[in-house]
Amino acid sequence: MIIVFTEEAREAQVENLKRNMESLGFVLSEIAGQSKRMVGLAGDTSVVDRESLERYDFVDRVIKVSEPYKLSGRNFHPQDTVVDIAGSAKIGGGQFAVAAGPCSIESEQQILSVARDVKRSGAAMLRGGAFKPRSSPYSFQGLGLDGLELMKIAREKTGLPIVTEIMSVEYLDVFEREVDVIQVGARNMQNFTLLKEVGQTGKPVLLKRGLSSTIEELLMAADYILVSGKSQVILCERGIRTFETATRNTLDVSAVPVLKKKSHLPVMVDPSHGTGYWHLVYPMALASVAAGCDGLIIEVHNQPEAALCDGQQSITPVFFDKLMDSIEKVRAAIA
Repeated sequence: MIIVFTEEAREAQVENLKRNMESLGFVLSEIAGQSKRMVGLAGDTSVVDRESLERYDFVDRVIKVSEPYKLSGRNFHPQDTVVDIAGSAKIGGGQFAVAAGPCSIESEQQILSVARDVKRSGAAMLRGGAFKPRSSPYSFQGLGLDGLELMKIAREKTGLPIVTEIMSVEYLDVFEREVDVIQVGARNMQNFTLLKEVGQTGKPVLLKRGLSSTIEELLMAADYILVSGKSQVILCERGIRTFETATRNTLDVSAVPVLKKKSHLPVMVDPSHGTGYWHLVYPMALASVAAGCDGLIIEVHNQPEAALCDGQQSITPVFFDKLMDSIEKVRAAIA
């Protein structure tokens, strides 16, 4: 629900009504209008009578929002959100950023080598898995907190902000202190308890689309994070599960323009997980840029053939450098 105030509405009247709405349990968002002030209400609108609100002489009209997602939708926030990444990078609203690095952190030498290479090629963030969700309990699960310490060393030596995935609230305090962008993976997209807790950290959150989730479900998951009013969200398309077996997942490139129309949040694309094969990363990354994404997250490994996790979808630093050059050309062509 959106309350549109008259041009004559006084500040005291608006603030008093806002306090009344907050007392009913609503989460309020100021909406930048061209001439009139507007406030969005997110919550159970059945507890308030629309006609009663319109009886106030300082209320111009009340608009019912039909979408189940509110805070992530453009009705509540017409302007693009720009997410600041640790003061060194921005994403959204025309600002483009690439996160790159290995699927799993394996050693200090490995993460430092990759971090230096991807920074040299123009990456704005270092991605890497310290805690790894694996389908098989016998697969490499990551180095855990030791891996996070290695990422911190790479950040210190390169200046790249770090992006890594949280698996549970157990390490939330550590992530809040040490991680620049907290990633919520596809398997946890609807772990609503985790989403609410992550939203309280105030850190940017990279929210990946679930393996079989609709775009609407992704945006509602984003609302779970945004409802705290502390954290910003970056949406990530990373491929969905379909009947197709030629690729690991089906990368839904059409999700990019759909999300850009429905939501104000930045949209990244992960062509590595989206396809599962290194030779498909290049064309699908460029297709995603052409579709209008705000950034990419790419798996880069210095020795993909010896990687402990997802080596088949990781590209080499040399190939990443070529990709970054092509990305700039595509962005220039569509500007």
